[in-house]
Amino acid sequence: MSIEEILDQLDELIDRSWSLPLTGGRCVVDADKVRELLDDVRLNMPTEIRQAQSIVADRTEIINNAKKEAETIIARAEKRAAALVDQEEIVRQSKNKAAEIAQQAQQQSREMRQSAKDFVDNILKNTEETLAASLNEVKGTRSAFRQQQQQPSSKQ
Repeated sequence: MSIEEILDQLDELIDRSWSLPLTGGRCVVDADKVRELLDDVRLNMPTEIRQAQSIVADRTEIINNAKKEAETIIARAEKRAAALVDQEEIVRQSKNKAAEIAQQAQQQSREMRQSAKDFVDNILKNTEETLAASLNEVKGTRSAFRQQQQQPSSKQ
């Protein structure tokens, strides 16, 4: 029996039922017969309806799975973004530290060059003073030598 035929029988059952007075169209029907017809409807329900119900259930599960997967993807993307930000911060800090170290190295280099120049200048000054003193001594010795040579000539 088709659903159409069962629905027709249900409609006919309602038409044959007797109405209760002053109840606004309510009527008395054979409950067992109605249940039997409803069971027949359920048994004869087209497979398309069952498939549609299955599809609706599957759709809900698919949507829930998709939501979970989307949340997982978003969480991974947020972690990755945070890691990239952290990495970028580390790179920035590293660059700043490298610039600071380079600046310190240049300052130390300038200071060492200046110290070396000062040291060399001091050595050259001491050498000049020593040479000047030696030169003065040589001049004095030479002068004394000349004087000494001039004196013995006058004795002879």
